[in-house]
Amino acid sequence: MPLHMKGLLIGGLVPAVLFGFAGLLQKVFGRTESGPGPYLLFIGLGVLLCGAMMTLLDGNHTVTMGSGLAATFIGIFWALGMMFVQIGLFKFGTPLAQLAPLYNMNTLIVTVLALVFFAENRDLGVTQLMAGAMFIVLGGTLVARA
Repeated sequence: MPLHMKGLLIGGLVPAVLFGFAGLLQKVFGRTESGPGPYLLFIGLGVLLCGAMMTLLDGNHTVTMGSGLAATFIGIFWALGMMFVQIGLFKFGTPLAQLAPLYNMNTLIVTVLALVFFAENRDLGVTQLMAGAMFIVLGGTLVARA
């Protein structure tokens, strides 16, 4: 299997399955009537445990000021996004099956930003990428109207 395909499998398909189960557990957590604060605290505990395990197993302990700040802001943006998902689910009663496809349209934002900031359009078929993005937008529109 080509290295690129292995990267798509390990970095794309496996996380998709894991994020799918995480989405289901959002609903399980919300049914306990706990708030978004404890939700984020316990997620943080899970992230801390995984980070400690990976640090021990991987052996790469390199951290710079820039990498530390980038990772911190990743955590902040992700945590705020997850907080709003919880609020949408339980304060407004939005069905998870309808909400998850909408918040996962974040892939469109990443795609556009990667094309602009990292000039990835040099390595990709932009026409196919934009056609796929149109299908994502169409799917999100259909889901929102379901």
